[in-house]
Amino acid sequence: MYASVRDDILTWAGFPSIKDGLDALGFRAVELRMDRNATAPAILDGRTRLDISTAGGIAELRSQLQAANCRVSALLVENDFGREDLGGEVASVITAVRAAAELGVPAVRIDAIMHGEHDLSLSERVEVFAGAMRRILDATSHLSVDMGIENHGLQGNQPEFLDTVLDRVGSGRLGLTLDTGNFYWAGHPLDRVYEILTHFAPRTKHTHAKNINYPPEMRNRQRELGWEYEKYVSTMREGDIDHAKVVAILTKAGYDRDLCLEDESLGKWPETERQAVLKQDAEFFLEILGEG
Repeated sequence: MYASVRDDILTWAGFPSIKDGLDALGFRAVELRMDRNATAPAILDGRTRLDISTAGGIAELRSQLQAANCRVSALLVENDFGREDLGGEVASVITAVRAAAELGVPAVRIDAIMHGEHDLSLSERVEVFAGAMRRILDATSHLSVDMGIENHGLQGNQPEFLDTVLDRVGSGRLGLTLDTGNFYWAGHPLDRVYEILTHFAPRTKHTHAKNINYPPEMRNRQRELGWEYEKYVSTMREGDIDHAKVVAILTKAGYDRDLCLEDESLGKWPETERQAVLKQDAEFFLEILGEG
């Protein structure tokens, strides 16, 4: 397992470029967000975006990765399978999977959040989501890129939704982008969070890692979705979730890809302090991964 970081987190911390941020953290891998125009951020400057649906954009990104001595651990897409234009959402993910294959990226993060999910039954939501994923997998069956549904939002943090989708699709290329903090954010008691992480560890394709520091009396009780997250979101070291334990869970399950830093507490810090906070997170990651 190795350390990576989300590109948006580096931007939020104020690093001039992805390369600058990776160098400062001592990381050599980054998750890149592909927007709805199929562009991803350049590595060597903080202003340019590259069209990774084109051969030229792929070539330029590959060149910049080589120059920066880093790699892309995953591509993040902004899909919403609840949109009216489901075909367009499916096509966007297919574009990302093809770009990932060209770049040697092992996984694409899939968003679980769907417009209108609150109005649909579990079986209806599963049918829509699983149907979209089957279309994507069929269109990219010749590629070795995996896809990880992030436990994101309401339905994405329902283990029964995730289990049913994965079982319905039945592909070894589909698993989770396991967000270590989101099940806790969703209200699951801390002890239950470890049980859920253990359950999904064997089906993990990619990760996001964040932490929350709830009052002691709230940690092992059921809370409402997103309860006071902005107040209690924390740095990686200060939160309730024991990420050394999480690393052990993932390692035991055979996971050997990235632990991707996504510290959403940065907004609680003045801009002048965010890079220092992120460097402390990075030191913690390297410690628990045995690289420090």
